[in-house]
Amino acid sequence: MQASRLLSIMLRLQAQGQVTAHALAEMLEVSVRTIYRDIDALSAAGVPVYAEKGRQGGFALLAGYRTRLTGLDRPEAQSLFLAGAPFAAEQLGMKTALDNTRYKLLAALPDAAREEAERVAARFHLDPVAWFQGPDQQGLLPELAAAVWQRRMLLLRYESWKGVMERRVAPLGLVLKSGFWYLVAAHGEQARTYRVAAIEMLRIEDEQAVSPEGFNLQRYWQHFCTDYEARMQSGRASVRARPAALRELARLGQRMAAAVASAGAPDRQGWQRLQIPIESIEGAVGELLRLGPQVQALGPPALVDALRQRLAELQESYGLALQS
Repeated sequence: MQASRLLSIMLRLQAQGQVTAHALAEMLEVSVRTIYRDIDALSAAGVPVYAEKGRQGGFALLAGYRTRLTGLDRPEAQSLFLAGAPFAAEQLGMKTALDNTRYKLLAALPDAAREEAERVAARFHLDPVAWFQGPDQQGLLPELAAAVWQRRMLLLRYESWKGVMERRVAPLGLVLKSGFWYLVAAHGEQARTYRVAAIEMLRIEDEQAVSPEGFNLQRYWQHFCTDYEARMQSGRASVRARPAALRELARLGQRMAAAVASAGAPDRQGWQRLQIPIESIEGAVGELLRLGPQVQALGPPALVDALRQRLAELQESYGLALQS
């Protein structure tokens, strides 16, 4: 542990120049006293580290000194694919490995290239969580990641729309989408998708997992997303809408935006007719009521009837409220 920490200190000093003891302690999650002991250990090992006193002081390496201990260990190499996604690295339990990787890469760069890399990093931030959403609770995510890396069979207990189930699966990969994690795993020869937050328990087994022949995670996920969106919006509704409602509808997703783009020409009253995708009658009622009188449903009859019933319920509810 100390050897890894000493290497981290040396690489940070090489990459950043002068760094205070407090900053090093915060980066490495140790006490300031531990940092001072580590600096003494580096000096005793022949590393030319010196201290600058004063308010702006700190530790630095002698000018021109560069370590060549920049090889990546296994966790650091695994973290390379997360270099642009610190949110994912932290949830996977790989934040420390990613930090070490970044500093090793910075330490290996020439001064000009290192300054440019740091400038770019300071001006780009990735936030994968959608507005008004929080990230899923991911307590089991590091264990799932370990099973994926090691290709070990998993026994899962998870909650699906059918209820709580147990299933033995071969983990194939993890996917982060809009702040939510999904496990892709094979049950038999068929790949399936499990939302990580719905997994209540898991057990990593000793048996090696085998991927279905020709499986590709990126290709599978693209097909899954296309199929899922088509299934979730398999219904159709006929509506007429004014321009303001069309703009709101277009913001509800790619399939809805395509429907809006194919809307007919406005009539004399400014209405445009179009066919929109819907997930269900109940879901469509909520979306259309939100747009108020700027949109009117024309079909199917079940949707028109459901809207009339909801409006009658609202009128009765507010009428009683006003009377009281």
